[in-house]
Amino acid sequence: MIKVLHLISGGDTGGAKTHIFTLMKGLKNKVDAKIVCFIKDTFYDEAKERGLNIEVFYQEKRWDLSVVSKLSDEINNNNYDIVHAHGARANFICMFLKSKINVPMITTIHSDYMLDFKDNFYKNLIYTTLNKRALKKFDYYICVSDNFKEMLMKRGFKEDRIHVLYNGIDTEEEVNYIPKTTFLEKYKINFNGELLVGIAARLDKVKNHETFIKACKKTLDVNPDILFLIAGEGDENKKLQEMTKSYEIEDKIYFLGFIKDKYSFFNAIDINVLTSISESFPYVIMEAALLKVPTISTRTGGIPEIIKDDETGYLFEVYDYEKLSEYILKLYNDRELLAELGENIRDLVKNDYSHESMGNRQYEIYKEILDGGKNENN
Repeated sequence: MIKVLHLISGGDTGGAKTHIFTLMKGLKNKVDAKIVCFIKDTFYDEAKERGLNIEVFYQEKRWDLSVVSKLSDEINNNNYDIVHAHGARANFICMFLKSKINVPMITTIHSDYMLDFKDNFYKNLIYTTLNKRALKKFDYYICVSDNFKEMLMKRGFKEDRIHVLYNGIDTEEEVNYIPKTTFLEKYKINFNGELLVGIAARLDKVKNHETFIKACKKTLDVNPDILFLIAGEGDENKKLQEMTKSYEIEDKIYFLGFIKDKYSFFNAIDINVLTSISESFPYVIMEAALLKVPTISTRTGGIPEIIKDDETGYLFEVYDYEKLSEYILKLYNDRELLAELGENIRDLVKNDYSHESMGNRQYEIYKEILDGGKNENN
């Protein structure tokens, strides 16, 4: 059985966390996998609850490289076949680990690494620069969309070192949620049967909530019988709330903050929206799909693989709030089409994006890498 050590920061709460947990389930009985993280947080606790093999190699600070020798001992003494990193912190550590091990080292590209720290000048200056340098040290790359593979190739990475693995979702996981009315009452939403449109994304510039709010304004000018829910927190919060006040639509848009109970949110809304400037293959589309909620999204990353116009939702170009508004109004006026899109996207996700299909593809990638020979330096 192939033995793989996964490295991840441990502070992850979004798509990377879901990716890892789903992948571990998909790889069960195929791969002997262990996770090492560098922060003890909810990621670690949830991994333990799921029965995953996980250990913390604690870092005092991001620059603490004492973990490198500990990792090399773990890898060399326990006969791992592959080291698999996820995210900027793990990539940085692997830059120093590379010379101490003799197994293939791979990393998953979960996002556009040039945009990960876009909202913070100093982090962007330092962490993005370090991550760019670290990425060059890896033997192989796994991208969560074909779009990201093309991105790496344009940036000089070798095509024969890049594999594609679309995100999958645990289709066997019990989807628990509270009733719609209970959820709306919990967040003090004044609901009187309106269409509910929601967006679940951290409040930062890459997620581009300004386009969402502009679309809200345009939509409400035509039809006031719609409410908009924003789930997430972040640095853009104050600016976005001020924007809704300037448009005088603050009674129609609800800022809910971070919602841990994601399925209750998706159960409450009728339409899911993404307005991101850059995306990979976001889990919020698949999570909404399990509740038969279709998505209207920007045409970016791997999203066009799952969102097809008039089949599973609608796509619009980045910043085109007028087209987003047009699609919201279209679905408001055609509830049969709305229900049909919801059925279609749920069936697509269950058939093509399960944890099993994800695990099978990852296993194939591991085999291809190992069959290609041991650690070849770039």
